[in-house]
Amino acid sequence: MSDVALDRQIKAFLGAMETHSSPATVDAYRRDLAAFAAFAARRGVDDVCRLDTPLVRGFLGAERSRGLAPRSLARRRAALSRFGEYAVAEGLLRDNPVALLRTPKQPDHLPRPVDVDVLSRFLDTPHDGTPLGRRDQAMLELFYTAGLRLAELAALNLADLAAGRVRVTGKGGKPRQMPVGRRAAEALANWYPARDELAGAGEPALFVGQRGARLGHRAIQKRLAKLALARGLPEHLHPHRLRHSFASHLLESSQDLRAVQELLGHANLSTTQVYTRLDWQHLAESYDAAHPRARRRHSE
Repeated sequence: MSDVALDRQIKAFLGAMETHSSPATVDAYRRDLAAFAAFAARRGVDDVCRLDTPLVRGFLGAERSRGLAPRSLARRRAALSRFGEYAVAEGLLRDNPVALLRTPKQPDHLPRPVDVDVLSRFLDTPHDGTPLGRRDQAMLELFYTAGLRLAELAALNLADLAAGRVRVTGKGGKPRQMPVGRRAAEALANWYPARDELAGAGEPALFVGQRGARLGHRAIQKRLAKLALARGLPEHLHPHRLRHSFASHLLESSQDLRAVQELLGHANLSTTQVYTRLDWQHLAESYDAAHPRARRRHSE
């Protein structure tokens, strides 16, 4: 196989990414670039040196025509752009063929937070006391107490929890520490003995399945959906909704956007502003109560 073969260069690029990007990002880019390589092969292009803007534009247009969501389309473009930068740095291309291409503007998808009282009743519903029941309760409480991403919770090891804190590695390999609330600490303490019985020898994972191995992303998603049905939650539950509920409820109580930004692990405040959503009435009442020029005179 030629050193400039597209498949070989994609593999080399992904290998380089693994040293500084999260496994989830590498896996996503692998799928994106595999789709592009298949598209290029159908057009007789298997050499990285033959990549050009019309080919990339044709691929993104075909993906859009088959109904790919704007968010996924934007990630396809991002993967190709990163690969184009790599090819330029390696001397395989003179210019990045993706640099001038744009994808449709992504809509702001704001998952609706679960009502705080509804979520409290859901979390307070007793579990069946089995090892898996204890594990699931600990996962729920930790998701909500720390606002974790699915990948962050799945990657947790026993060693990441200490003295009322949990240490996680977020997007881009950025570490942060989160406080663990009392209810989450109690649920974790209840899970540890069952976890020690289930976990395989030398398994570092905090959350394991019946076979003793680390619980995967899909398994966690399915457990949350199943718990929502079993406990009568009148809406679909997934990890991102718990994270969004954490952010929204905390922001409604504290009004501290910067603190929520740090807790969520967002690099930019604008991300937090889009991610969180405050009830307008709550904001209006806070404004009326706090702003010196908003307060009404008692005589009015």
